[in-house]
Amino acid sequence: MIVNMPKPTRTTGFFSALLLTATAGICTAQTATTPENIPFEKKWLKSGKSEMACFVLNGGRQIDIGTFAIDIQLNSEHLSIYTTLHLAGNNGQRIDTSIADARTFKPLYRSSFDKSKEVLLKYGKEVTGYYYEKQGAKRTKVKEPINESFLDSYCYPYLLGLLPLSSGYSVSMPVYDYRPENNQHISKAVVQEVKSNMYVSKLTGAHKVWQVSVFEEATNDKYIYYLDKETRRMWKVDIFSKGQQLLMVDKEIDFNPFKSTFDKVATLKLLNEGTAVITGQAFARDNENEGMLSGMAVLNVNKKQFAPAGVSIVLIPYTDFFKEWLKLNESSRKKGISIPLPQEVAECIKVTTVYDDKGHFEFVNLMPGDYLLYTEFGYKHTSKRTEVVGYTDTYINGLFQGTSTNTVSNSYNVNASASVKKVVSIDKAGEKVEVKLKKTL
Repeated sequence: MIVNMPKPTRTTGFFSALLLTATAGICTAQTATTPENIPFEKKWLKSGKSEMACFVLNGGRQIDIGTFAIDIQLNSEHLSIYTTLHLAGNNGQRIDTSIADARTFKPLYRSSFDKSKEVLLKYGKEVTGYYYEKQGAKRTKVKEPINESFLDSYCYPYLLGLLPLSSGYSVSMPVYDYRPENNQHISKAVVQEVKSNMYVSKLTGAHKVWQVSVFEEATNDKYIYYLDKETRRMWKVDIFSKGQQLLMVDKEIDFNPFKSTFDKVATLKLLNEGTAVITGQAFARDNENEGMLSGMAVLNVNKKQFAPAGVSIVLIPYTDFFKEWLKLNESSRKKGISIPLPQEVAECIKVTTVYDDKGHFEFVNLMPGDYLLYTEFGYKHTSKRTEVVGYTDTYINGLFQGTSTNTVSNSYNVNASASVKKVVSIDKAGEKVEVKLKKTL
C-alpha cells in the first residue's frame, strides 16, 4: 500500500509541526512539472487501511502525541483518502477527506473538521467552498478561478510512492492549499533527494527502502519519507519544522504471523455465557533462606506476600489461537520482539482486580474450557546475607586445636516483583474452581 499516512496539517502550539498542511516551494535546482507530465506508476496504488503512531522527539525521548488512522479507497473513478487524527490525552480529533480523479489525480473535493476550524472545498473550473474559524466565528467564502493544473496539498504525500523512484531522482509538484491569509495558494512540493536505506521493524525485521527527502519552501519544513522498495509502503516519516523534530511510524496493524484462526463470537461466548466461577488468591512466598536451603521455601516458615487490592488479574481463554500467540512471544522475546494481539483478539481477554488485602479475586459467567490466569504485582522482599568478619584460633596447653569462623547476619528489605501464570480447567457448567496464584522466590 502506498504512503500509508495522512499529510500533517497546521495548528497552533505543541502540535503545530505535526498538523502542518503542506504548501510547497520551488527549489532553484528544480524545474516545475505539471501533474500531467509526472510519470506516476499507478501499479503501486492500492486500497487499504493503516495507522501511524506519532511522536515528538525531545532530549532523545519519544513522546507519544497521537495516532493517524488512514483509509485509502480506490475505484475506477476516484481516489478517496479518509484520515482521522486522534490526539493523545483526549485532546480531540481531526477528520480529513481528499478525493481526486483516479486517472489524473486532479483534485475534486477536500474537507477538514476539528475543534478549531472547518474547511470545505470543491474543485471544478474554479475552487469554491468556505473556510470557517470557530474562534471568533470568522467565515471566509472561497471562490477563485483555476488557471493551471495542480494536486491537492493533502493528497500529494500519498502519491510519492507512485513516483519512478531511483537513486538521485528529483521532481517538483504543484499543490493547492487554501489559507485566508495568503494571496497565492499554489506552490511546489519538491523532492530534493532519493537514496537507498534500510528500515528495521520490531515485528517484521529489515526492509530495503527509498529515503525520499521533500522540502516545502512556503514553510521551510523538511520531510523524510521511508518507502519500501518492493511495495512502496511507508514505514516512517521524519519531520523537521520550526526547530522541532517529529516522527511517524507505521503501527503495522495488518501484521499477522498466526496460522490458527480466531473465532471472536465463540471466544466471547466462553467468557460471558456460562455459569462457572473461578475464585482465587494471588501471593508470593518470600524466601529468606541461604546456604543449602537458598531458593527453597521450607514448610510454612516464609511469609506470604499478598497481591495488593486493585492489582489486575488477567484471564485468557486458552484456545489454540492464544496458545500460538504465547508460543510466538516466547520464541521472539530472544530477538527483542513482542507480538501484539490483533484488536478483535485483545477484546476477548477478561480482567478483574484483587478486591481485598489477602489477594482474593474471582471471575464469573464462564463456560467449560481451559483458561490461562496471569498477574504481576510488587512487594517487599527480605534478603538475609551472612558475612565472614574474622576467625578465632583455639589453643589448649599451647597446642593449636583449630580455627572457627566469625560471622554476622544482616537482613535487607528490597522492592521486588512477582509474575505468575497458571492454566485452569473448568470441566462442567456451574463448577466453582478455586486456585492459588503462587510465586515462590
